[in-house]
Amino acid sequence: MKIFFRLITVAVFLGILAVVIAYARGYRLDFQKQSVSPNGILAITSSPKTSKVYINGQLKGITDMNTTLSPGNYSIEIKKDGYTSYTKNVALKGELVMSVDGLLFPVNPSLSPLTNLGIVKAVPLDQTNKLLIFSQLEDEAKDGIYLFEVNQSALSLFPPLKPIILRKDLPGNLDLKDTNVYFSPDYKQAIVEFLPTNISYLLNLDEQNSNPINISSSQQTLLYAWQKEKDQEKNKILETFPKQIAKVASDSFHIVSYSPDDTRILYQAIKSIPLPLAIVPRLIATNQTTENRELKKNSLYVYDKKEDRNYEIRNSKFEIRNFSPLWYPDSKHLTFVENNKVSVVDYDGQNTRTVYSGPFDNSFFTLTSDGKIAVLINLNPDANKFPDLYLVGIR
Repeated sequence: MKIFFRLITVAVFLGILAVVIAYARGYRLDFQKQSVSPNGILAITSSPKTSKVYINGQLKGITDMNTTLSPGNYSIEIKKDGYTSYTKNVALKGELVMSVDGLLFPVNPSLSPLTNLGIVKAVPLDQTNKLLIFSQLEDEAKDGIYLFEVNQSALSLFPPLKPIILRKDLPGNLDLKDTNVYFSPDYKQAIVEFLPTNISYLLNLDEQNSNPINISSSQQTLLYAWQKEKDQEKNKILETFPKQIAKVASDSFHIVSYSPDDTRILYQAIKSIPLPLAIVPRLIATNQTTENRELKKNSLYVYDKKEDRNYEIRNSKFEIRNFSPLWYPDSKHLTFVENNKVSVVDYDGQNTRTVYSGPFDNSFFTLTSDGKIAVLINLNPDANKFPDLYLVGIR
């Protein structure tokens, strides 16, 4: 009798466990068909949270949420008052979990001044919070090159500037605006080349340079050494990608940049070749945007190593010769300038949204590590000859 009860207990336990597993995998009882059918699960998140979720036009809840639906095509829209909306179409399949993560931006972003110096040129230190800014207002006490870190101080309206070199310490009548700037791999040094004279100085970015070193004759040698070191760092990241992709990338990609988490590559194809599959069989429940593995010379792409998927960025708005798109800090989006506005697009080329269309100098924009935009703006050109640095609060 005891053995019988134990067997019954085990059978009940296994039955409950099977029901729990089936429920977790999306199986639901269909009373009309009198059967158990496999459903899919939508996991919908957003930033900011508590945004409204509409599925096929009907309000279903707020983020973050999970919902079980029968297999089929669905239109997901995420909305929040005061923010841009996010829309994505998904083909839901039974037993699979599809994730939708909507990034919303304020309709009216804030605008905060960061400098009051008058800036003729600004150069970001790649994807860092630091900038080199150039001031040339014929003010001997202020004109020069400064290092600026874009992190608004709560204690001061204008965060302090770190002088790198004052114009009075440069010989001759050199134009600070007409320059090329090159950074060392560790961003502790910079070469500033003054045009059209082609006079170059090596500057230490950790201190003020009262006696700059003229390296005009050795500039190319130093740049070659720096580039070699940068290429080595890029190759270290590339080695973490599948061997099939790394092999093609080494001789067929112009790598524009890696995503901040090093899982995706933004690149321009330098050959028209097919991109081999790295994961076979293909993963399920992945991004459903149609990929393109037939590379066309000079076209832009994003490769995602986690899902082994490759997306062509078809928009003509991405002009490498002017502005390369910048990775958004979440590694899921790209930011770019087009027609006097700043826009954000998903890494697969979908869901383009304008995030800022106010005044700014199209020659410069960059991103901060917390997802804001730094731009040059002159809000009073009648009184000011040059713009200053402003922070656009899109997050």
